[in-house]
Amino acid sequence: MAPGWDPHGRELYYRNGDKMMAVAIQTRQTFVAATPHLLFAGPYREGPYEVAADGRFIMIEQVQSKTSATEITLVTNWFEELKRRVPTR
Repeated sequence: MAPGWDPHGRELYYRNGDKMMAVAIQTRQTFVAATPHLLFAGPYREGPYEVAADGRFIMIEQVQSKTSATEITLVTNWFEELKRRVPTR
């Protein structure tokens, strides 16, 4: 995934594995890059991301967990409970 610039050209965003990173950039007389810092980390899709026009947000799609259920709840006599809680008259 290609790096992305903030709208003002002062910060560069990029991905490093599951981490979203940012680094301040100066391009006046010479090119100077500050120490990169972590913005956030997590399971995000490998696809594109977008930097908001005001530079305050990065839009990126989070991977949905596909974990299986580890617990099941069995409700018996639920119809009687429903009639008790929601009387028809």
